Amino acid sequence: MAEKILIQSDNLQIEGLLDRRTTDKGAVISHPHPLYGGNMYAAGVESIVHAYWKKGYTTLRFNFRGVGNSQGLYDNGVGEQQDVLAALSFLSETGTKQIDLAGYSFGAWVNAHAVQQDTPVERMILVSPPVGFMDFTKIAAIDRLKLVVTGSRDQIAPAEQIKTLLPSWNPEARFEIIEGADHFYGGYLDRLEKILDDYL
Repeated sequence: MAEKILIQSDNLQIEGLLDRRTTDKGAVISHPHPLYGGNMYAAGVESIVHAYWKKGYTTLRFNFRGVGNSQGLYDNGVGEQQDVLAALSFLSETGTKQIDLAGYSFGAWVNAHAVQQDTPVERMILVSPPVGFMDFTKIAAIDRLKLVVTGSRDQIAPAEQIKTLLPSWNPEARFEIIEGADHFYGGYLDRLEKILDDYL
């Protein structure tokens, strides 16, 4: 059963949902764009959480600053990186040894920037990184990036554009395209979960 928690990020309190399973392995999952209704209950986030949960991982998802009951205001992805780092620190301080970082849409963009700093991240998954909508040019190599997923009809995270950028992120990362899926995975959430499940 997930418990509601508060995480200190800068001088703000960020709300999260922690589902404790084990101290061996855990995952922090971040959500889509706050200005377009994104929060930690988004369907894509639920699918990522469920895939990790089925594999016995402790999961921590959270609302970025200014979303739901999290304090503060939207900060163009800058303060949101601090929120990701705070969530990673929180999970690490619970004794979790191996931590994955997964993000969907805007969450993937924030994670890709946050992980450029020194973070306790073992592996990283990007679901629909919004390369057609947000600037990924400052993303250097991400050696911990292991899996990228998008839909063939996703105009916010176009497969061809991701294919071009992927070698500079990590040429060894697995890239999965879900035929027919758009950015919201309507009707394809099971397929998304299956890909994550197979990878994990």
